[in-house]
Amino acid sequence: MSEEILRRDALKVIGAGCFTSMMIANPSKGINMDIWRNKPLFEISIAQWSLHKLLFANEITTNDFAKEASMMGFGAIEYVNSFFKDKAEDEDYLRGLNSRAKDHGVSQLLIMCDGEGELGNANAKARSNAVKNHHKWVRAAKELGCHSIRVNAASSGSYKEQQKLASDGLRSLTEFAAPYGINIIVENHGGYSSNGKWLSKVMDMVDHPMCGTLPDFGNFCMDWSRSDDPEAWYDRYKGTEELMVYAKAVSAKSHEFDDEGNETKTDYRRMLKIVTDAGYRGWVGVEYEGSKHSPREGCRLTKELLETVRDELMHSTD
Repeated sequence: MSEEILRRDALKVIGAGCFTSMMIANPSKGINMDIWRNKPLFEISIAQWSLHKLLFANEITTNDFAKEASMMGFGAIEYVNSFFKDKAEDEDYLRGLNSRAKDHGVSQLLIMCDGEGELGNANAKARSNAVKNHHKWVRAAKELGCHSIRVNAASSGSYKEQQKLASDGLRSLTEFAAPYGINIIVENHGGYSSNGKWLSKVMDMVDHPMCGTLPDFGNFCMDWSRSDDPEAWYDRYKGTEELMVYAKAVSAKSHEFDDEGNETKTDYRRMLKIVTDAGYRGWVGVEYEGSKHSPREGCRLTKELLETVRDELMHSTD
């Protein structure tokens, strides 16, 4: 890989805040290219939702997540608030998660937040309440050393009305979270949020460096009640490319794999080229949702595919 490409990508990462400056730069000497050269194109984390079947069956709890991730070879974890919904303000519980993460050598990256109200609710009071409901998760993320909380841009009304409402709620929450050093990141998660063009415009309207996106490879269905209808789907590759401009995290959604280890719904080679071509050098989170493989096996297969494609991309730029 040429020095010019290395320097360009390093500058993009510093600008995006994907790694700390100590990891890739020396303030007195500029970018340390030797350190950057040895960095993989992206790191691989695991989303807690990948283990949702085990969690719902009470086979494991959130307290086991760091250990499970470490045993599978992941270096970082992404929480889902649904699995510790009543613990956001429990300092002892959060300290326990910190201790377990440290013991098992994994970083805590973000909390995916659901069920706290619509940040784009057409009713101003309900929208304000939804923003306030997320405050506790911002504080929890700060306690856990996360960089972000993932939220949804749910709303109602016309295309443009929803953009205005969602951007208002997101801007308000981002302004609250900014002093904590916590990003507010939006996933394509159904409705207009799964329309890459719509969500990109929302990001422009929020216009805050700490509000970004979390592109999910598989969540580009705008109406899950019609998931079998191709017209209900936004092009996942186009959508990812549009959202990568604002990305602060990425979800590698997976369901099933063929005999060659490729995911059957998403072309990972095409998708990860879009991700890396955008200059993204952060974490890509495994989010397995399939039924053909067990949760742990599905995570393993997804991780191996990510590693394989990452190596191919690295060699293609040598």
